[in-house]
Amino acid sequence: MGVAMDEPMRSLALKKLEHSSVWSYRKWIAHALFWVFLLAILIVSDFQEAGWPRILYNKFTDVAFYALLIYVNLLYLIPNYLTKKKFWIYVGLLLLAVVILTPIKIAIQVMLFSDAPSFQIYFIKNQSYYFLSMFLIGGSSTLYSIISDWFIHQSEKMELQTQTMQSELNFLRSQVNPHFLFNTLNNLYALTLKKSDDAPQIVLKLSEMMRYMLYECNERKVPLSKEIAYLKNYLDLERLRQHDMININFNIRGEIRDQKIAPLLFIPFLENSFKHGLNNQLHHGYVDIDINVEEERLQFHIVNSKAPSQPKQNHRRSGGIGLVNVQRRLNLIYPDQYQLKIQNQPNTYSVNLELTL
Repeated sequence: MGVAMDEPMRSLALKKLEHSSVWSYRKWIAHALFWVFLLAILIVSDFQEAGWPRILYNKFTDVAFYALLIYVNLLYLIPNYLTKKKFWIYVGLLLLAVVILTPIKIAIQVMLFSDAPSFQIYFIKNQSYYFLSMFLIGGSSTLYSIISDWFIHQSEKMELQTQTMQSELNFLRSQVNPHFLFNTLNNLYALTLKKSDDAPQIVLKLSEMMRYMLYECNERKVPLSKEIAYLKNYLDLERLRQHDMININFNIRGEIRDQKIAPLLFIPFLENSFKHGLNNQLHHGYVDIDINVEEERLQFHIVNSKAPSQPKQNHRRSGGIGLVNVQRRLNLIYPDQYQLKIQNQPNTYSVNLELTL
């Protein structure tokens, strides 16, 4: 089980490594487009008498220093200080970067407007505004990084949960198949010892069921019609084995179209009825199975007779495995979409399952 649960972690790590270079390439392309778009917006919104070339140089300087501050923040300050919970050191270094970059930016802009004293005076008088705007831009990039990391973490968490769920489902389903095969081979062995004419029919039914289990149950959901056909084969095998000792009734109501259901979901209930309810202490008994399908709702009901006294050890060891597994599968595949009621009476044992397909 531990190996099965470690597989999603390895799968997720390999997937992240495989796509890291592609994602990095796409990320930088997106950033480049963003800066080009921002430069165009700043030029159009702030065109003045200075003319296109000078405004272009001025706004390019703005964007270049914004980008420099942001990437210093994203690529160095945040990974080395903020993510390591060195908050005040991070804030101090961000302020230091603003204090260093802003005067350089203003000096370059003053040089660009060397023949326009009014613009130079404007840049010098509004130094505090430029300091504040640079700091706000740096802080905005921090907020962007935090939100982006949170979304990535949530996405990875959901993907890991999905892969873990699929691994556990595969593990639980793998427990069902050998358990049923073991029981059926026991029945076949008993009939071959008696040289029963029913043995070839069991082999044929078993081959059909094995084909279903091996080749058609690899999906998370299978057609309901095929699952019901599988149940019919199972019951036919039990009829061959039990002969006239047990009365088996299987009733289906409703319209079966293209509905799908988790594979091998009902088999543990049937196995439990035959192996633990109808044991050697009861020579004549019954098993009644009813399936009612209404649109996307399905009701499965099974009741069997049983002797008042049961071999506790066998019932707990084998029957418990099947029923615990089917409940875990229901919780994984149909969370908040099913109702399971089990009643263990002195002379009967019944299971009622209602679920949304």
